[in-house]
Amino acid sequence: MGEPVTGTAAGVPFTVLPPSAEVSGPAPVVVAWHMIDAPRSDAAFAAALPLAGVPAWRVYLGMPLCGARMVDGSMDAIVERAQRDAMLAYVDPFVRQAALEFPAALAELRERFGFDTSRTAVVGGSLGGAVALTILATREIPVRAAALINPAVRARSVIGLVEGMLEQPYPWNDESEQAADQLDFVARSGEISAREKQVPLLVVSGEEDFPSFRADADELVGTLRGQYSVPGEIRLDRVPGLAHPLAEDPGIEPAPQLPIAKQVDETITEWLVRHLG
Repeated sequence: MGEPVTGTAAGVPFTVLPPSAEVSGPAPVVVAWHMIDAPRSDAAFAAALPLAGVPAWRVYLGMPLCGARMVDGSMDAIVERAQRDAMLAYVDPFVRQAALEFPAALAELRERFGFDTSRTAVVGGSLGGAVALTILATREIPVRAAALINPAVRARSVIGLVEGMLEQPYPWNDESEQAADQLDFVARSGEISAREKQVPLLVVSGEEDFPSFRADADELVGTLRGQYSVPGEIRLDRVPGLAHPLAEDPGIEPAPQLPIAKQVDETITEWLVRHLG
């Protein structure tokens, strides 16, 4: 139907894909947040996970310091923050900022493109998955369906990976512990299941993803199943051959969709078509 539209809304870089099939009346909207691993920009995530089979607008929002907000065209500023204080300079402010700037960006994009925000789905990969989970837990925006790819379900697991990369332990304190508690969505699962209308949630977890991320995905799904009135509305899809990223490095510019990403794309498309209505 149309070419990707790029720009910024309320200061947030975006890539928007119009519905690829004719839709009568205002179409629903899928909002997606990318990984910090590849694909690490809104445009690259749109290319890796276009969700063309979903009769909806697909809106890909840039994470802080990514895409059009990169410093000097590189990811070095993010690496510097992770080295300085992985929890309080990187994980916590990134997720919090992305979640906080979402409503204003969505409102501006709705004005421009005319999609139906009463039928909104959220999608997130890795740290972008923590953003989608924040949206679900805070319950301010109505959400019809959600899908996560190798999500950062617990901030402490992300910090564990950073510790491994830096080969030094993270110096926890009261403030960072508190921030990590807010970004532990197994602990906050009750806030997600307490929504007036429980949101059908698909968790796509790569068999080759980080072991801590796989364990967290299992635990989130198991916990929510116990809290949902329809347990089948929570689904875990374990994908053989899928590691953590969905694209090849550097993952900043759009690239041809990898076969494994196509498989993830099809799984999420089917879920959203079924639940977005």
